Amino acid sequence: MSKIQNNRFILIVDDNPTNLSVLCEALNSEGFRFRVAVDGESAIAQAERNQPELILLDVQMPGIDGFETCRRLKANPVTQNIPIIFTTALADTESKTKGFFLGAVDYIPKPFAQEEVIARVRVHLQLKQLTESLEQQVSDRTKALQQAQVQLVQQEKLSTLGELIAGIGHEINNPINFISSNIPPLQEYIAGVSELLLLYEQEYPNPTAKITTAIKNLDLNFVLEDMGKILNSLEVGSERIQNLSNSLRNFSRSDSDIKIPADLHQGLDSTLMILQHRLKANSDRPGIEVIKIYEILPEVNCYLGQMNQVFMNILANAIDALDEAIMQGKMSNLIPQIKITTEIDSEKLVVIRIADNGIGIPERLKQRLFEPLFTTKSVGKGTGLGLSIAYQIVVEKHKGVLDVNSQPGMGTEFVIKIPA
Repeated sequence: MSKIQNNRFILIVDDNPTNLSVLCEALNSEGFRFRVAVDGESAIAQAERNQPELILLDVQMPGIDGFETCRRLKANPVTQNIPIIFTTALADTESKTKGFFLGAVDYIPKPFAQEEVIARVRVHLQLKQLTESLEQQVSDRTKALQQAQVQLVQQEKLSTLGELIAGIGHEINNPINFISSNIPPLQEYIAGVSELLLLYEQEYPNPTAKITTAIKNLDLNFVLEDMGKILNSLEVGSERIQNLSNSLRNFSRSDSDIKIPADLHQGLDSTLMILQHRLKANSDRPGIEVIKIYEILPEVNCYLGQMNQVFMNILANAIDALDEAIMQGKMSNLIPQIKITTEIDSEKLVVIRIADNGIGIPERLKQRLFEPLFTTKSVGKGTGLGLSIAYQIVVEKHKGVLDVNSQPGMGTEFVIKIPA
């Protein structure tokens, strides 16, 4: 290495003109860029403003000495990673030990040998570059492993959840089909029996005392009227169960290797149906009001099962946020709401906005929401994978955008944009 890359430089700290001349000549002869400081205070100030690649630091200087200068540099997060080589005539073991203890990487004894100065500078610049390269590789590998972990968890959750929900939907579908298919003939039978009883009443207006007592005990007129109401209730209940079964099966549609045209409104509605039990009022809060403002959307080529998981993660987070806001007493005068808006924007992207009127997210946390394993929830209430999985599905799988808009006290809005 003959030159420092990226316009970086070496900082020489020494109050002796002769020493400065020797060091500057040695570095200049090899094409190194350098700057000079004549005391510890100015060296610290320079290093904070513009970090050098390496510091050659004299020990014996006026004001603070080299040891104190080194200690302050290593205590400052801005400068703590800069390699420091002491240049000194103090060659005793105690001085060397103290320097290494404070964080120096090497010593160059005085008087200087130019070849030794260049050799030691080269070695430590190369070590610094290797260290930075290794740290970057570790960082890249860590990110890759985190992404792989998120993908594995996502695939496992989709597979397990899909199988579970599909199985439940199938098991519900069989008995409810049996019930719903038998309601119409049962209605006909009851209507026929009622008509027959009325005909008996017309043809035999004076029944025996025993029959009269039985009619009175049974309250026949009420029973005939109530049977119709019961049948209507059974019909409404079976329709709701069928809708839930259809929602479960729609939500759990297995992903193929190719995208398929899908109605995203149907996916949103299926997700809301599954989360209905969490939206209802309970002992701790009133029911959560869901406001839907749907524009007409075209069918979108997507992995519907994965998009449904995005809706599930975001909607479940919105419910959690509202529950937390109510528990903290910050929504005493507000009705908890979730607003879902869909539209086609000017760039022909399908836009889905899911917003709550909870307490919002601080800026310092908002920047990290999509990081794997990051969660703002208490221990046991969140894995930190839901939003990172949603981000991968929207951004990486569908080449879309997932943004969050939030201000403390103003609620949170997640914006999903995918190509139509």
